[in-house]
Amino acid sequence: MLKNTFILLLIAFFSLSHTSTTFALQQDSLTSTEGLQFESSPDTTPAVEAVPDDLTFSDAPDTTVSQDSSKLDRATTNISSTNAETGKKSLWSIFIAGLIGGFAALLMPCIFPMLPLTVSYFTKQSGTRASGISKALLYGLFIIVIYVALGMIITIAFGSDALNALSTNGIFNFLFFLLLVVFAASFFGAFEITLPSSFVNKMDAKSDKGGLIGLFFMAFSLSLVSFSCTGPIIGTLLVEAASKGERLGPAIGMLGFSIALAIPFGLFAMFPSLLKSLPKSGGWLNSVKVVLGFLELALALKFLSNVDLAYHWNWLDREVFLSLWIAIFGLMGLYLIGKIKFSHDSDLKFLSVPRTILAIVVFSFVVYMVPGLWGAPLKSISAFLPPSATQDFDLSAGIAGAPAHSDGKVKKYAEIFHERGTPKGFDPYYDYDQALETAKELNKPVLIDFTGWNCVNCRKMEANVWTDPSVAKLLKEEFVMAELFVDDKTELPANEQFVSKYSGKKIKTIGNKNSDFQASTFNSNSQPLYVIVDETGKVLVPQTGANYNIDQYKAFLQSGIDAFKAKR
Repeated sequence: MLKNTFILLLIAFFSLSHTSTTFALQQDSLTSTEGLQFESSPDTTPAVEAVPDDLTFSDAPDTTVSQDSSKLDRATTNISSTNAETGKKSLWSIFIAGLIGGFAALLMPCIFPMLPLTVSYFTKQSGTRASGISKALLYGLFIIVIYVALGMIITIAFGSDALNALSTNGIFNFLFFLLLVVFAASFFGAFEITLPSSFVNKMDAKSDKGGLIGLFFMAFSLSLVSFSCTGPIIGTLLVEAASKGERLGPAIGMLGFSIALAIPFGLFAMFPSLLKSLPKSGGWLNSVKVVLGFLELALALKFLSNVDLAYHWNWLDREVFLSLWIAIFGLMGLYLIGKIKFSHDSDLKFLSVPRTILAIVVFSFVVYMVPGLWGAPLKSISAFLPPSATQDFDLSAGIAGAPAHSDGKVKKYAEIFHERGTPKGFDPYYDYDQALETAKELNKPVLIDFTGWNCVNCRKMEANVWTDPSVAKLLKEEFVMAELFVDDKTELPANEQFVSKYSGKKIKTIGNKNSDFQASTFNSNSQPLYVIVDETGKVLVPQTGANYNIDQYKAFLQSGIDAFKAKR
């Protein structure tokens, strides 16, 4: 029974490994205003800070902000509360991902066999049952302390600004891709990631001491000895947490991870009879490593896709990305049914029920992805795929509805964004000034969509909300849309580059320009952000972030339309 539970946890780990799908609903993709050279990240004012009374927006071109103080106060309060709430959701998602990763780590060959041995040691070496339980609980507490300290070291070493920059920095995203590929190879059995044996032996020798010091070094020794198995999981978790841009992300991730590792030691110490229900060690433990290796490989492609989109390499179009995922998960399914074998695998004499169920889930996922090669929306995973506009062969192109009204103007930057970034059927502007000019001509409000190539939630909004016929009708007919990419690395002409009055940074790229405009004018640096303004740039209603409730998002759009008509 416990083995079945572990398999279910493994499935849950898969669903959370890709930036925590369950909680991605409220996570915003952070951006920076750094230049193409990958220099220092910008000093952006956190969204929770109040707007200074003397703040001006002269560096944002042709932008007029409402002078109605009460409306501005309400909008500012809404911005602060929204960003605070999304920050909490993001930290919760990191914690849950760490928790699931920790339970998955329990299945590693380096940890699982040690669980009954360690618990038995506490129960036998202690004079009383109460003493054994207290030592096991302290042992678990020290595990938590050690891993949280590791997360804090990452935070202190890089700082929050650097963590924010990781999400859009090309060099780091590419290094993350290579790192996850190395982790996957380790899980496949190509090599083991180990720490120096002399250091491990020295720490293990100190664990022989009695008292709290001995317990601490026992926990430290477990962390070191199991590093060959847990290292890739920890590394992946830290990469994911750091790339979210949250200051406490790495520490929160390690807290969840360590709690999952510590719980069994305390639980089995209190109830030793449960040890009998543990499945025996065997080849299935190595199978868990291999399955996690496939997941690492699939996750690595997301980081490569981030770089590909931001720098317009055009390697991983949507169908290429899907083809690679289909191949990866197809091979995982074949491995689960015993058609593929790695060097450290034992012979698979028969399929267990959990293994069969997991194989069915994996093959079903593969079948689900196949229609995406011909343009199927694949809404459940759309957040992790390249934009639908990158799809070269799309049978559904005529199903999305008529394109938005086009006035025949040559849209600035359209050659960069329209064919690869804009959802099919929409025809927005990519320059804010040009959108305002058109809004004056057509007498329509402007919907500003602050988006990004690497923004997971932007893709989910476009695939799950914008495709709704009633929402699409409002967007196409009632608004002039301005789609502003905040992480694009296309360099601006020399005569358009400037030094931001807001951050003091040199604005060199299109992404820098849009990101600086968002932060300085709307006191936010998270995407997606939707702002409705009139033809002068005056904010009509409080802005909003990702909202997957179609009725609520439609109500937001309608409120902007009503506010615009009311001032006519």
